[in-house]
Amino acid sequence: MANRRCVQTLTRHLTYLLSPEPSSLHSLTSVSPQILTPKLLNSLNALTSSPKCPHITTKISSFHRNFCSNRPINSDDDEEGSEEETDDDDYDDDQDVEGLESNSEPSREYTPEEKEHEAAEIGYKVIGPLQKSDRVFKPYEPVFAIVQIGSHQFKVSNGDSIFTEKLKFCEVNDKLILNKVLLLGSTSQTIIGRPILPDAAVHAVVEEHALDAKVLIFKKKRRKNYRRTRGHRQELTKLRITDIQGIEKPEVAPPLKTEKKGVKKVAVAA
Repeated sequence: MANRRCVQTLTRHLTYLLSPEPSSLHSLTSVSPQILTPKLLNSLNALTSSPKCPHITTKISSFHRNFCSNRPINSDDDEEGSEEETDDDDYDDDQDVEGLESNSEPSREYTPEEKEHEAAEIGYKVIGPLQKSDRVFKPYEPVFAIVQIGSHQFKVSNGDSIFTEKLKFCEVNDKLILNKVLLLGSTSQTIIGRPILPDAAVHAVVEEHALDAKVLIFKKKRRKNYRRTRGHRQELTKLRITDIQGIEKPEVAPPLKTEKKGVKKVAVAA
């Protein structure tokens, strides 16, 4: 808009200069300096200095446009200050980049004590790798337990496999002890913790670390053209329960073998 206004004023003044009436040329002295730009001033000075109009003098060539009436005289100092501010901004940007790079670094290493403390808060303890002599699959025992791992509770028995959220500080084929046992039960008795049983323990083995099925999260705001679709796959750890301790295990009676009664086939005469 400002450029269009400048072009209009320039064309109007050029028509005044080229018109045959000399009285109209004196209107240049009444031009307000706020509308003039440096390019317009240069063009007007070049035109007024021509021999066709020697009687015209303009006193606006030395005009400098200021955006503030209280502008200091030392403009060089201001320029140096602005350069220093830009340098400071560049320095701050460099610091931000360095901070982002530091945040992208891998997480800190945990000490054995910290690993054990965090695992205990979740509800397990890592014993060590599985040995060849260890028996993972044992005969079924009619005992069950309710254990808490993180914020989830599971009812488990000997030989069951469960999926939990990914457990830190444990690898595949590691032996674990689940120490947050809330309840133990069998065919003859039931032991309830307050809230946990200190003498109870459930032994397990880490079988694999896997990913759950993908879950789609879809968000929409009507009449706003806003739609977002995001997928998520939860990291899981598969545990195999090997033993339950802290309760008397009843003996399992072997199944009785029943003899098959001989069935006599009688031929039926047609």
